[in-house]
Amino acid sequence: MKLTDINEREKEFHNKLQSSPKGRFENIFYKAINNAWNDFFSYLKINAKNSDVLDYGCGVGPIIEKVLKFSPKKITGIDISDISISKAKEKFKNSSPSVELLVDNCEETKFNNNKFDLVYGLGILHHLNLSKCIEEILRILKPNGSLLFIEPLGTNPLINLYRALTPKSRSKDEHPLVAKDFEFIRSKFKSVNIKFYGLLTLIFFALYKSPDNSRIFKILLNLDQFLFKMSIFRIFAWSVLIIAKKS
Repeated sequence: MKLTDINEREKEFHNKLQSSPKGRFENIFYKAINNAWNDFFSYLKINAKNSDVLDYGCGVGPIIEKVLKFSPKKITGIDISDISISKAKEKFKNSSPSVELLVDNCEETKFNNNKFDLVYGLGILHHLNLSKCIEEILRILKPNGSLLFIEPLGTNPLINLYRALTPKSRSKDEHPLVAKDFEFIRSKFKSVNIKFYGLLTLIFFALYKSPDNSRIFKILLNLDQFLFKMSIFRIFAWSVLIIAKKS
């Protein structure tokens, strides 16, 4: 497995993260994009059925657990962290359908061309060389195959300030996505849909405990969806859901 200096740093960062008994403090904010998770899993539920799917940067496999319920033909998971893959193998050793888990470099995988119906990931692309990843995903996707990712945006100045003030919470080389990244993705796929999440739901996250049955969250969510219809507000979003189709 060929690794660049950035790949090596990412591997070291994520191995250290998996070896730590403490979770990331930033996890408390993820309820603000609960609707992004819902949209992500709704798409997987429909498109993973009877499909060969790849969890791209699978970690210890939290998404694989859910995708198994959607009746895929086969699930493959790859990650640069050998510690993550070791933990995932233990978790899924008796799973059905079978789960294949591999230590691999997402920028240059070992798979044959046109192998997968669906490639998905959560917060993976911004850790890697985006152009290499997109070209690699295109190579291993079947014709009409789908890409599905949730990724952080790098355009909100306040969020960027927080990132600058908390360097130990993230890897040195990560690069939340910006407009030119979306332009590149659109240039490579026949169709691309990008949805924005986490403006008011993030600003006022302390006002609700759980988004599932919260009237406050629903109000904030509806306001976000209205604001994101105007492009000027999209730069203040925290995250995006990217859905793309290969020709």
